[in-house]
Amino acid sequence: MVGLSSMIHAQESQKTVAINIDLNSEVGPMKPIWAWWGYDEPNYTYMKDGKKLLSEISSLSPVPVYVRAHSLLVTGEGTHGLKWGSTNAYTEDKKGRPVYDWTIVDRIFDTYVERGMKPFAQIGFMPQALSSKPEPYRHYWYPGAPYEEIYTGWAYPPSDYKKWAELIYQWVLHCVKRYGKQEVESWYWEVWNEPNIGYWQGTMEEYFMLYDYSVDAVRRALPTAKVGGPETTGPGWDKAADWLTSFLEHIRDDKSYATGKRGIPLDFITFHAKGSPKLVDNRVQMNLGTQLRDISKGFEIVSSFPEFKDLPIIIGESDPEGCAACSVADYPQNDYRNGTMYASYTSAAFARKYQLADHYGVNLLGAVTWGFEFEDQPWFAGFRDMATNGVDKPVLNVFRMFGMMEGQRVEVVQDNLAYDFLEVRDQSVRGEQDVNAIAARSERGATVMIWNYHDHDNLMMPASSVEVLLSGVPKGRLLIHHYRVDQENSNSYTLWKEMGEPQNPSESQIAALEKAGQLELLEVPKWRLVEDNQLRLSFKLPVQGISLLRLEWE
Repeated sequence: MVGLSSMIHAQESQKTVAINIDLNSEVGPMKPIWAWWGYDEPNYTYMKDGKKLLSEISSLSPVPVYVRAHSLLVTGEGTHGLKWGSTNAYTEDKKGRPVYDWTIVDRIFDTYVERGMKPFAQIGFMPQALSSKPEPYRHYWYPGAPYEEIYTGWAYPPSDYKKWAELIYQWVLHCVKRYGKQEVESWYWEVWNEPNIGYWQGTMEEYFMLYDYSVDAVRRALPTAKVGGPETTGPGWDKAADWLTSFLEHIRDDKSYATGKRGIPLDFITFHAKGSPKLVDNRVQMNLGTQLRDISKGFEIVSSFPEFKDLPIIIGESDPEGCAACSVADYPQNDYRNGTMYASYTSAAFARKYQLADHYGVNLLGAVTWGFEFEDQPWFAGFRDMATNGVDKPVLNVFRMFGMMEGQRVEVVQDNLAYDFLEVRDQSVRGEQDVNAIAARSERGATVMIWNYHDHDNLMMPASSVEVLLSGVPKGRLLIHHYRVDQENSNSYTLWKEMGEPQNPSESQIAALEKAGQLELLEVPKWRLVEDNQLRLSFKLPVQGISLLRLEWE
C-alpha cells in the first residue's frame, strides 16, 4: 500500500529497544484469556455479517470461544437496534400463566454451538410480563441521545421472584434437552449485567435476591452447572468496589433468599473494566491505566477473600471505554476504533492483564472483548467492532496473533526504559513509547508478540529499532514466521481510506478490503540455524505496530 502509510516511516528513531527472552524461564500458563467476546445486540448473532464474523472468531482460536450477549430474555419479536435485542422467550396468557418460546434464543445458541463456540449465558434482562415497572419497555436509543434513555422496563426487578426462578429453571432444562448435559455443563451462567449502575433499577439487596433465585433455579435444573456473578462495572470506583465486596460477603455469610440455607453457589466471579479516552488538542488520548486500575482493584478485592481467591475470574467486559454503539460522529474521542490504535492498545492491555493476575495470585480465566459487528451501518462508522460490513478491522488480527500463542509464558526483560506493568497501571503511557513483548513456549516452538504503543494517537511518532534476543532455543534449524499489523499490513482501514472512503464499494473493492483485513506476513518465512542456543532478530517497528514472531523447531 502507498499514500498515508508511506508518510509513517519518514521519521525513524535510531534508538534500539533490546528485548531479552529466556525460553527456559517460565512464568505461568499462556491461558487463552482473550477467547471471550460479547455484545449488546443478540439478534445480530444470526444475521449475515454476524454469522460470518463468528465463524472467523471461532477459526482463529485453538480453544472454544465463549460468547456473552445481552437481552436474551427481553420481550419482543426478535426486534433489534442499537443497544437493543429481543427473543420473546417469556410471555403470559390472559390468566397470567407462563408461555415459554425458545425459538429465538435457540437460534442464537445454535449459531454458537454450530461453530464450536459456547454461550457465556447471561441471565437477563427482565421480560415485560415479569417487570415490576413494565412501561415504557422498548427504547429507541441512538448515538448522541442521553445514555439513560436505554433503562426502561427490562431493567427492573421481577414482580414475582418465583415466576422468574421458574423461567430460568425451564430455560436451563430446555438447553440440557436440546444440547445435552455434557455440553451445557461446559457453559457459564451469569446473573444480569452491571447491577451497580442503571442496568439494574433495583437495590443491592434486590440484586442479591435475584442472584439467589437465579442460581438456585439453574442448579435445580442442572446440579453441575457453573454459575456466577455479579458482573459489576468499574471496581476502581469506591461505590463499585463496595458492590463487589458486599456481593462476596453475601455469598460467604448470608442465607439464600431462595432456599433459606447457607452455601449460595458461586463458581466464578465477574466484573467489568473500562478505559477512558478523551480528546486533547483535537487528538485522541487513550487511558490504558484507567482500565488496568479497574482490573487491579477487582483482583485485589477477590484476593482478599481466602474462600474465593482461587475461583476463576472472568472480566465480563474489558475494553478501552464503555459504549460499543457510540459512533465517532457523536463521540469523537472514539476515533481510535478503526485503525491500529485499537490494535496496539489491545496487545499492550492483554499482556498487562496476565501480569496483574500473576501479581495478585488470582485465577484469571477470561477477559471479554465487548466488540462485535453492527448490521447495515456505514463503512467504518466508528463503532467499537471487529468488522465493518463483513470486512475485518486491524484489531481482529491481534486476536489472530494471540490464537497462535500457546504453552507457557516465559520471562521477558526489556532493557530500555520499559514500562513496568504497575507503572502503566498507575500512570498509563504518556512519556516514552511502550515497546515491549509477551512470549510463550510450547513443545513445537515459541511465539513472541511485540507492540509499539502510546496513549496519544499520533502516527508521526518515530518507529523503534527492535532487537530480540532469545536464549534457550534448541540447537538446529528453525523456521521463523514474522506477522505484522501496522499502517501497511493487515489493515483494511488504510486501504479503504486510499480508495477514497467509498460507502458503496464495488465487488472488486470489497474483495480487496476483505483480503487486506486478514493477518499478513511481513516477509517470506526464513530458516535459521541455531548453534549456541541463542537467536537474535532485529527489525523496525512503527508506532501502533504489532509483530508476532512464530518460531517452529525442525
